Amino acid sequence: MLSLSHFLILGALLFAISVVGIFLNRKNLIVLLMAIELMLLAVNMNFIAFSHYLGDSAGQIFVFFILTVAAAEAAIGLAILVALFRNIASVDVEDLDQLKG
Repeated sequence: MLSLSHFLILGALLFAISVVGIFLNRKNLIVLLMAIELMLLAVNMNFIAFSHYLGDSAGQIFVFFILTVAAAEAAIGLAILVALFRNIASVDVEDLDQLKG
């Protein structure tokens, strides 16, 4: 049987992987967006684990709100990414300084 500590360790591992992904790869916007999404999923894992352990459904309700915000963030982020790619033909963060007006 899986205990609370198993889920918390998995959430911490996912969070650590996302932080490493952000710090190691600061050039590609797609990888940065994926690392942020992974970070939000790690937080959701902890909310659901505590919600199940405490027998309270408030954590699961928070997860629905976080998933809604994450979906909106992903949609807006990808729309901005497509617009940037059309203007400068690159998704590198270093090339974004060409957009200065």
